[in-house]
Amino acid sequence: MKKNIVLFVIIFCSVHFAFGQLTAPKYSNEFLNIGVGSRALGMYNVQAATVGDVTAGYWNPAGLLKIQSKYEVAAMHAEYFAGIAKYDYLGAAVWLDSQSVLSINAIRFGVDDIPDTRFLFDNQGNNTPNYNNVGYFSAADYAFLISFARRNNLLPGLNLGATLKVIHRTVGPFGNAWGFGLDAGAQYIRKGWQLGLMARDVTGTFNAWSYNTSLLEKVYAQTNNEIPQNSVEVTLPKLIFGVGRAFRFSKEKFGVLAGMDFDFTFDGKRNVLVKSNFASIDPHVGVEVDYKNLVFLRAGAGNTQQIKDFDGKTKTDIQANFGVGIKINRVSIDYALTGVGAEANLYSNIFSLKLALK
Repeated sequence: MKKNIVLFVIIFCSVHFAFGQLTAPKYSNEFLNIGVGSRALGMYNVQAATVGDVTAGYWNPAGLLKIQSKYEVAAMHAEYFAGIAKYDYLGAAVWLDSQSVLSINAIRFGVDDIPDTRFLFDNQGNNTPNYNNVGYFSAADYAFLISFARRNNLLPGLNLGATLKVIHRTVGPFGNAWGFGLDAGAQYIRKGWQLGLMARDVTGTFNAWSYNTSLLEKVYAQTNNEIPQNSVEVTLPKLIFGVGRAFRFSKEKFGVLAGMDFDFTFDGKRNVLVKSNFASIDPHVGVEVDYKNLVFLRAGAGNTQQIKDFDGKTKTDIQANFGVGIKINRVSIDYALTGVGAEANLYSNIFSLKLALK
């Protein structure tokens, strides 16, 4: 066990320092940081140690080994910015044998029906707009996650998993990118305590962008903008450590699941609770209360930021999420109210559905 931990740390640090020499944006593939499943979002993404359903392919693939049924499928739909942006998720998981689970998850985040006004005015010098020449396109991000988890028989209570990510991003006919990456996760249960470790983009996730410059040259020349060049975008590794504990009381009728996750980033200072040049740490907490595992009430908080007002004063902003759920036989229906920081006053209603099959 100690050898495995040391090897993991060495590999992670080596990859981190290797990619640290490359020029990479601090925020890359951000649509993959939104999250999946209303249950998780209601608990403000506290899932690294506690997740145990089909969505574990996203949160921590090791959690797939907690699934209680042969098959499990889930779907989620969310809309942001008054319905302009739409976010959809679909996932499925299956037990391959008594020791291993396979899951496939798909995510789409996109804005559709964007007007293409390049030909609104003709080339004849006519200043009257011709709206018949207006076309429409979509800007969308896709992610396909293939996850595999297997029990570790050498150490009871330790589960391991990995996720292969295939990413496709499009901006209408003007540009697109293909990307690949790998996540690795572990969960350990001992004496009622649940521990989780998730290494996202552990090998670095590469997006290779390709642009159709022939469609952009004329417009960019008129606006004095620089024509984009084909390039490779790198998403640097991120480490998430989680801890959780579940309790039941009042003759097992009521249950409480409480947890806390710590997100470690290594791309310089971020506006989070703990920040330094080497690493920034963003903690978030979540709790779930249930009655007979039938009705659920959830809450979570995180995204602690320092915000400066126009008068120069600085105050602390903490985002809070809430959620409810109901389980009827093998069907789970969940709802979450999530925001983009208390200061922004932007909240979204998110629904998800999960079905467990023998």
